[in-house]
Amino acid sequence: MSLISLSPNASGTGVFTVASPNSNVDRVLTLPDETGTVDTLQRSGNVIQVVNATTATIVTNSTNTLANTGLTATITPTSASNKILVMVFQNGCSKTNNNYLEIQLYRDAGIIHKIGGAAAYTDSAAQNRIGTVGGTFLDSPATTSATTYKTMFMTPANGSGVTVQDNSATSSMILMEVTP
Repeated sequence: MSLISLSPNASGTGVFTVASPNSNVDRVLTLPDETGTVDTLQRSGNVIQVVNATTATIVTNSTNTLANTGLTATITPTSASNKILVMVFQNGCSKTNNNYLEIQLYRDAGIIHKIGGAAAYTDSAAQNRIGTVGGTFLDSPATTSATTYKTMFMTPANGSGVTVQDNSATSSMILMEVTP
């Protein structure tokens, strides 16, 4: 077994040791030519990248057909085995008449999670502003291609209005690529 020991050049007394692998295969460790720390461990739960998106555009839907909320974000995973932690904060949610708001999370063209199933329901015709409908979902897209996440919404009571980003409230989505 080969060892390389480096003595500290600061006030510390520890020694940094690099040991050869326990195999007959040669390994090459190339250090980046930049300032900063090097973390080569692929621990479970490492955050690889973060994408954030926001919108404050008011959107109203008066049908039981899903409509885009305007909240969308795209991430390109670095490994097909990594997961994407999706955090959604759909703000400015409100309803009119005797209905409620349903919000769903989509990956590309398919639903992957229902965030709000009966948001703002009051069993009355009064307008109800509830503020935020939020949720988290750990997704396994199994790809290294650009992947788009978005929220869509509707009201099951066709003809009654539901709104997101009411009063120009800012909704946000955070995507975090993490190692499994």
